[in-house]
Amino acid sequence: MSNTHLSSEALPKHIAVIMDGNGRWAEAQGKPRVFGHKNGVAAVRKTISSAARLGIEAVTLFAFSSENWQRPEEEVGVLMELFLTVLSTEVKKLHKNNLRLRVIGDKSRFSERLQTKIAQAEEKTSANSGMVVNIAANYGGKWDIAQAMKTIAIEVEQGKLSSDSISEDLITSHLSMSDIPAVDLLIRTGGECRISNFMLWQLAYAELYFTPIYWPEFGEDSLIEAVTWFVNRERRFGCTGNQIKALMENQ
Repeated sequence: MSNTHLSSEALPKHIAVIMDGNGRWAEAQGKPRVFGHKNGVAAVRKTISSAARLGIEAVTLFAFSSENWQRPEEEVGVLMELFLTVLSTEVKKLHKNNLRLRVIGDKSRFSERLQTKIAQAEEKTSANSGMVVNIAANYGGKWDIAQAMKTIAIEVEQGKLSSDSISEDLITSHLSMSDIPAVDLLIRTGGECRISNFMLWQLAYAELYFTPIYWPEFGEDSLIEAVTWFVNRERRFGCTGNQIKALMENQ
C-alpha cells in the first residue's frame, strides 16, 4: 500500500501515556531510582516532539499519581524538585513550538512554590494553538470523577441543575480535559498491564498498548510502533511504520 492511502485522519487524536519503569531501569544498571526519573525526562521530550510532528491534538503524560505519595519520602522529594526544574526549562521550548501546557490533578498538595510555577507555565502557553500537553500530577481517575460529582451536586443544591439533567455528557463536561477529544490510544511502558487509576472515564473506548520497554528507553521509534499498532487495530489494514514516518515528515 502506498503512503498516499494513509491519511492523518487514521491517527489517534489523543494519546495518553503511563510512563512506567524508571526505577526498575535504573536498578537494573545498579543506579539509584532517582537516576531513572532524571533519564525519563529525555523520553518525555522525544514523545512530545514526535507526537507534535505527527499532528496529534493532545498528549497526556501520567507523571505522578495520587498513590505515589506512598513512596519513600526522599524519592517523592526528588520527584517534586525534578518536576519544578523540568517545568522551568521545558515550558520555554513548549512555548517556542506553539504547544499548550496544562497540569491536571489535585494541585493543592504541592508546595506554594510549585503551584505558582505551574500557574505561570500554564498562563505562558495558554494562547498557543498547537498540541495540548497535559501533565497528570497528583492525579487519579477516581478523584477526577469524584470532583465532577461534587461540582454537579453543588449545582443541584443551588437549583442550577435538576437531577434529571445529569447525563454522561454533563459528567464529561465537569471532568479534567473536557474540552479535548477522549483518549484514543493509551500506552503503558514497563511491562505492567493495568490502568492504575489513570483517566478511567476518558479511557472508556481507548485502545490499550502495553510494552515491556522501560520509560527511559522509549523513543520516537517506540511511539511510531505504538501508533502503527493503533492504526492497524482501528482500520484493520496493514499500515507500516514507514508510512507513519512519512506522515510525520509531511506535517
